[in-house]
Parts: sequence; C-alpha cells; structure tokens
Amino acid sequence: MPFIQERTLADLKIKDITKLETWNIKELRKLRMTINNRINEFENSSKQKELAKSNPLQNKNLDELKEILEKVLKAERELTTQNR
Repeated sequence: MPFIQERTLADLKIKDITKLETWNIKELRKLRMTINNRINEFENSSKQKELAKSNPLQNKNLDELKEILEKVLKAERELTTQNR
C-alpha cells in the first residue's frame, strides 16, 4: 500500500509575519494570495471586511499590505533559489 501524505492547509494564524524566513513555500504562497485579495478589497471597495483578531493582516492599511507583499515576494524568491 503506497504512503499517502496528508495534505494540510497553511495556517497563517499561528505564524509570525515578521519572521517570513521561517515560513515554507506553501505558507508564503497562501499569505501572498491573502494579501493580494486584501489589497484588491481596499482598492475596489469603500468598506473592507473586518478581519479576525487572529489574522496577521488585521489592522493593516493599504501601504502596510503592499510593504508586506514585497517582503513575501522576496522570501519566496529566496526560498525557491535555495531549493534549486
């Protein structure tokens, strides 16, 4: 019987957003998508959805989100370069 690896979702709530170097590629990708969605919400809606207190993006404004996104993109690049 072949080994079946359990798929787990990246849980952003338990991660430290200031230590992206400790995140894996799956978690970084999920964070990037979440940030992009949040940026789109800021740019296309007059009222943004309230985020849970456990969400690492809670209370972040548009400029902060864009800054975090740049850091995430850099961390993704560094991680993919290391894995080559």
